[in-house]
Amino acid sequence: MTEDALPSATLAVVPHVIDNDDEFLAALELLSRGSGPVAVDAERASGFRYSARAYLIQVSRVGGGTHLFDPTAITDMTPLMDVIGDEEWIFHAATQDLPCLSEVGLVPTRIFDTELGCRLLGLPRVGLGTVVAELLGLHLAKEHSAADWSTRPLPEDWLYYAALDVEVLPALRDAVYSRLVEAGKWDIARQEFENLVAWKPSAPKPEPWRRLTNLQTLRTPRQLAIAREMWRARDEFGRESDIAPGRILPDASIVAAVAAEPTTLNALANLKAFHGRYSRRELPRWWKAYQDGVVAKDVPTLRGQSAGLPNPRNWRDRHPDAFARFSAVREVLMSEAETREIPVENLIAPDAIRKLCWEPPHPVDTLSVASALAASGARAWQIEATAFLISDALNAVGSKNSKIEA
Repeated sequence: MTEDALPSATLAVVPHVIDNDDEFLAALELLSRGSGPVAVDAERASGFRYSARAYLIQVSRVGGGTHLFDPTAITDMTPLMDVIGDEEWIFHAATQDLPCLSEVGLVPTRIFDTELGCRLLGLPRVGLGTVVAELLGLHLAKEHSAADWSTRPLPEDWLYYAALDVEVLPALRDAVYSRLVEAGKWDIARQEFENLVAWKPSAPKPEPWRRLTNLQTLRTPRQLAIAREMWRARDEFGRESDIAPGRILPDASIVAAVAAEPTTLNALANLKAFHGRYSRRELPRWWKAYQDGVVAKDVPTLRGQSAGLPNPRNWRDRHPDAFARFSAVREVLMSEAETREIPVENLIAPDAIRKLCWEPPHPVDTLSVASALAASGARAWQIEATAFLISDALNAVGSKNSKIEA
């Protein structure tokens, strides 16, 4: 049976948006009367707004109702912590919502992540709609997932969608928990959920402008300097106006303008590839940025700065020993992940493996590898599952290289 053929998840009543302090406090009173874990979700306006703030926060609890809060209108969201702060919060893909919730003072002390639980179960698809269909036998529409949630007022069908996203989570949590226990993976999941409580987003890249699409088509450092300045001008305008940069001026327009090498403002304006909502309206801004790049003294290098290790795909020719270690370790980890029916990236963090293969501990043994993994943030179950395998693979490569040299 296809997902669309399943009975649809439904709501008896569509909650309204709570956007004032009096209704907020009344909702907290209702939530305090509920029992058990609390389902939490947040909606942003990615692709529309510059900020990653929450524009809607959904909270649902058995016996306490489902509530939709507008964090842009409520004076202070932190009283919610007094009601649910010590409870288990149920998320589906917690890392997507934790940063924007933290911005308004909502920080969980216990987490159950149904998406992560499904990954640990080895389910091939872990989107909310898919797992609700597989584990609960319900069809959950997801057509508003990429909507502009900064819209006011929010359409009723969007509110219906937002409320359902948390209404289904308590039942989904129980279904995932039962499967984790049955599969002997509950202790693994518990460690992963505890780790989520302390999770923080990765630090920003040192040169974020290098993420411009098709930047690699530009061939000279001077062209990169111009692209950088235009990216910075767009980013500044986006931050000031709270508009997603891609809606201001597409990446393709910036790269095309740099490649065309216009000599006047009018020449820039006449480029067919230079388009976007603000391409003409802010033309003097873009032309100034272009000129700033032309005369910039701090010209970037073609390769750019690196905040960490080089990508392993570039190791084969430049760092063959590290590449041999990485290939051997990757092979044994892939095999172990398949045996355990866990994605390899959940078995152990890719960055931890890159560090180990780039600069192995000395001597290489299970204890030293375990120590290195722990320093990289690996959980106890991950170390127990992989330390011996990694040390064995590293030693096998070292032994092979020693024989070749002899």
